[in-house]
Amino acid sequence: MSEVTWVKSERQLQRERLRRVRAVRSGTVATVSTIVFLGVLAAVVTNSPGWPRVQGAFFSPEAFAEAWPDVLDGFWTNVRIFLIAEPLILALGLLVALVRTLRAPVFFPLRALAVAYTDVFRGVPTLLVILLVGFGIPALNLQGAPRDEVTLGVIALTLSYGAYVAEVFRAGIDSIHPSQRAAARSLGLSHGKTMRYVILPQAWRRVVPPLLNDFVSLQKDTSLVSTIGVIEALRQAQIYASDKFNYTPYLAGALLFVLLTIPMARFTDHLAARSQRRRGQ
Repeated sequence: MSEVTWVKSERQLQRERLRRVRAVRSGTVATVSTIVFLGVLAAVVTNSPGWPRVQGAFFSPEAFAEAWPDVLDGFWTNVRIFLIAEPLILALGLLVALVRTLRAPVFFPLRALAVAYTDVFRGVPTLLVILLVGFGIPALNLQGAPRDEVTLGVIALTLSYGAYVAEVFRAGIDSIHPSQRAAARSLGLSHGKTMRYVILPQAWRRVVPPLLNDFVSLQKDTSLVSTIGVIEALRQAQIYASDKFNYTPYLAGALLFVLLTIPMARFTDHLAARSQRRRGQ
């Protein structure tokens, strides 16, 4: 038998040409309007009476070049804290979420402890958690207790963000239809195997976008550990600004954080859009 080759109809080709024309037109309009808006904004700012003073204090090329190496060196501390805290937060959040799914009466104390943990650490500001951990643990003088500021900062961020991530995981688990759990149990799977092979793989795909949003916030909040003595990007910029009375290093620190967080934000949008396409929305 000869193979049948599918050929697009003339109407389908016309529709595709119309879509391409509309896409090009929309992109052109968006680009032009963006350029005009940025041009007007730049004109308003640069022509304002106080612009020369602001330019010298916040946009000094000399200060930027002088402070950049130290700010960049401090930024690697932010990145290191982020990379250490992220897997710990995922593990803690998943553990707390799984504990809250246990329904047997014997696990009630663990469920109550998990609920109390999420309620308390979601209600307390992250900065306050960092101060309590950073100054409270060393003050206890416990043998073997960490005293390194970076370690204490990681612990504080893990405790704070673990509560938020636990709720994200729990929402993802609860979003799976109960029939999935019932079908798995009817096949003889235990609660643990049902969660491992049926529920969690589906829940994980749903919670990745909100988890990435939390980690974008985590990357920025690593700068809060400077309050307990960690010399990171923000503290390096603050040291320079206090010495030279110029705030351009803060701009350098902001630029580093933006360069890291924007790709993560765009990747989050991509995953969210792909998830919506899979669900046919």
